[in-house]
Amino acid sequence: MPRRPPPQVRRGRDGGGGGGRSRLYGRHAVMAALANPARRLRKLFATPDALAALGALPAGLAVQSGDAADLARLVPADAPHQGLVLEVEPLEGAWLEDLLAVPEAGRPLVVLDQVTDPMNVGAILRSAAAFGAAGLVTQDRHAPGETGALARAAAGALELVPWARVTNLARALDAIAEAGFWRLGLAGEAETLLTDALPAGPVALVLGAEGEGLRHNTRAHVDALARLPISRAVESLNVSVAAAVALYAARTRIPAR
Repeated sequence: MPRRPPPQVRRGRDGGGGGGRSRLYGRHAVMAALANPARRLRKLFATPDALAALGALPAGLAVQSGDAADLARLVPADAPHQGLVLEVEPLEGAWLEDLLAVPEAGRPLVVLDQVTDPMNVGAILRSAAAFGAAGLVTQDRHAPGETGALARAAAGALELVPWARVTNLARALDAIAEAGFWRLGLAGEAETLLTDALPAGPVALVLGAEGEGLRHNTRAHVDALARLPISRAVESLNVSVAAAVALYAARTRIPAR
């Protein structure tokens, strides 16, 4: 029998994130989903050329061939499907306690506070995969579901990065601290630079939505605030860009002697 976690702390990726089937499109997103044994595949729609380029497919997968215009009718207007559309079931998602089980100094955790744009979250997943993050934590509400746009922005990282959705972000941050992570919130008005605030041990990078930033209650559940050393000529960075910079800094920090 699997352990049952407190519902305020542990939820799967599909808990509140949009149930039912979704359609992934674009070469990277579709190929990554086809290669993921945890992904439940329903049907692949492909142009003949795109299908030939895929090579061997999972056994039993239903395939329907069509031209580019046929596939365009399956996805949002102007979505760049690149000749591939894959109907799938949402991933089960990660449990927060599993992400926290063995904290590693070199593998930061990313926590998003009401970042709702699917393109931004997808780009953050891509950076999280690139820099070896331990996983992504969001609320089950005020966060995008698993959509084709998010998967395409993630360029395959949706299938690679564990994503835990939680009911209560403040309680999740408490659990993250109890597991040994230093909770570092990014805020433009902070006095300390990110590179000076990064610990030698495990770190959770906490980022808020563009404009609003971190909510008051979220700020009350981090250990410190830090800022990126950006020019005064620019007010702020896109949250996905800020996440990439923070992940790079966390991944390349020099351990304390």
